[in-house]
Amino acid sequence: MLKLDNVHAYYGKSHVLHGVSMSVGEGEIVSLLGRNGSGRSTTVKAIMGLVDATGGIAWRGEQITGRKAFEIAHRGIGYVPENRDIFPKLTVHQNLLLGEKSGRKSTRWQIDDMYGLFPRLKERQHTEAGVLSGGEQQMLTLCRTLMGDPDLIMIDEPTEGLAPKIVELVAEYLRELKRRGISVLLVEQKLTIALEVSERCLVMGHGRIVFEGTPAGLKADSYVRKEWLEV
Repeated sequence: MLKLDNVHAYYGKSHVLHGVSMSVGEGEIVSLLGRNGSGRSTTVKAIMGLVDATGGIAWRGEQITGRKAFEIAHRGIGYVPENRDIFPKLTVHQNLLLGEKSGRKSTRWQIDDMYGLFPRLKERQHTEAGVLSGGEQQMLTLCRTLMGDPDLIMIDEPTEGLAPKIVELVAEYLRELKRRGISVLLVEQKLTIALEVSERCLVMGHGRIVFEGTPAGLKADSYVRKEWLEV
């Protein structure tokens, strides 16, 4: 479905990704783990066309390296950035409407689905998004991306700074995506949620993939956890 082959990425003259190769299959949840600065967020931005990148990035067999972000989104890749990027002066409901994919008559997701996933959003549907709590804004961003009906959704640090109760809501959201066959590339620091929902885990260090395996394999590999994950 999604395949990266020897991808390098840059911020100006700064060389951040050094030959990243990885894949995400149909209906698969893959977690991309690593410490801050390891290259996780840069990887998803490279896929989304938001940073300069070279190498092969293929989506359903088509090379998308160098494409504009809107062109990549139209092909069925959704992206939830770490900074959320809600429209603060629009209501919750209006934010969700803006996420709808234009020109698509049928979709797997309706606004009522979003309110079913996160009832708090239904309660706040007429509230300006800018006054929502951090957890509510995260719920809104996750749901707005789903309204575009992506086949793959890339989610950058969805549980960062959230209370445990909200983290569990995010975990249920991921499980629902899994039940509906949506592929997910999850950038996450919390091992617990990543190990719970993923089929495969990738660990990054210094802009490279340093581990690939099952959650059970990562649990059993104390060297990788100590060297590349633990603080």
